[in-house]
Amino acid sequence: MLAGLALFSSLLWGTADYLGGKLAKRFASLAVTGASQAIGLIVGVLLLTLSSGWRHPNLQLNGFFISGVCAGVAGFVGLVSYYAGLSTGKMGVIAPITSLSAVIPVLYGFAQGERPQAIQIIGMGVALLGCFLASGPEMRSGVSAKPIFLGILTAIMFGVTLVFMARGAKTNSLLTMTTMRFTTVSVAVVIAIWSRRIGGFSLKDLPVLAAIGVSDFLANYTLGVATTKGLLSVAMVLGSVFPVVTTLLAFKFLHERLQKVQYIGVAFALIGVIAISVA
Repeated sequence: MLAGLALFSSLLWGTADYLGGKLAKRFASLAVTGASQAIGLIVGVLLLTLSSGWRHPNLQLNGFFISGVCAGVAGFVGLVSYYAGLSTGKMGVIAPITSLSAVIPVLYGFAQGERPQAIQIIGMGVALLGCFLASGPEMRSGVSAKPIFLGILTAIMFGVTLVFMARGAKTNSLLTMTTMRFTTVSVAVVIAIWSRRIGGFSLKDLPVLAAIGVSDFLANYTLGVATTKGLLSVAMVLGSVFPVVTTLLAFKFLHERLQKVQYIGVAFALIGVIAISVA
């Protein structure tokens, strides 16, 4: 069950990133992020109305609330640095570095005493390497320090986000993800008021924004649930193969040519996933 939920999370995440990347070519990245996160918040609230967990919220430090807020803040900072890095035009630098964000929750899981099987550890390493290569790493020399710095910052922030998501999910995954969205949307609203810009979207953009928001929320939620079904380290690696999904969607629908190293990366990621899943 863990493998299925985590891989489904990667499928949803990769799809959301693909759609978000396309929409960000026409609108400001922060606007796309804020609008889609707002839709995700609506999804969370609707799901909460169908459950009874919200009636007994745990606001303690070890509950969902603090974890959700921390995940929301870290996730927002990560998105800002990620899009800033992409704006430099050095996607082949920042994307591969960002794909290694899973290393942080994996190390956190090890620190908590998790001990995966040997084949799982090997599979995790192969899968992470595959995600790095599938993102199309920049092989040429002369790369400036800015995209590298932003890539590292993004990876750290996303990694921290994943850790707090997992911590909150121990109490209630749905409440954690909804709190995370509420925090992210609150920050986006403050920025919108300060900049006096709301994105300039029209009704025809709503379906795509909805698809992004719903996919991203459900990706977070299913990965949070997956972390409660087994080893955190394993769930996080399986939930971090989304760059492969985004790469394949861009290849299929945008007819983007893949580098040889990306084909190798996709193969490595699949081999790693198989090694982890069969253990």
